[in-house]
Amino acid sequence: MNESDKKFWNIFFRYLILIMFSLLGLEIFYFVFTPLTIYPVYFLFNYFFGATIHGTTLSVGSVNIEMIKACIAGSAYSLLLIFNLSTPGIRINQRLRMIFLAFAIFLIANVLRILVSALFYLSGSPLFDITHKLFWYFGSVILITVIWFFQVNAYKIKSIPFYSDLKFLYGHSILKKRR
Repeated sequence: MNESDKKFWNIFFRYLILIMFSLLGLEIFYFVFTPLTIYPVYFLFNYFFGATIHGTTLSVGSVNIEMIKACIAGSAYSLLLIFNLSTPGIRINQRLRMIFLAFAIFLIANVLRILVSALFYLSGSPLFDITHKLFWYFGSVILITVIWFFQVNAYKIKSIPFYSDLKFLYGHSILKKRR
């Protein structure tokens, strides 16, 4: 099998995985990351405030904090996976390390975001609304971008998601003018 054939198969399998994840929807991310997000928040609040947990609702004293799907941020994990799998030229072991690292960084940051927001909420701080909205609208987008560019720099990635694959496919297609 020549190098071009290997690249075609690589593209095929990477995008097949992306299609499979899109067919499963975000539910797989919520299934995995809901407990990974909720329980650290619960353990920290329980340690300091004596919290209880019922499903996805955390109770601290008489205050209930419901962890909805948006709090879990399944779409952020999905976007990180899309960036990773749509980028060619990454060996499988390196790709798996990058996915694990990106997910771990985002998970830790998301737990911290929830903790800060919940502390503002519990204390009745007027900063709750603005920090919650800033975290929601800008924080996760900026964080995903920072995580991706950190990985591009740390792993010395030279290709561009989607574009590099499209460029390769176009270069080997019948659409390109033959000289």
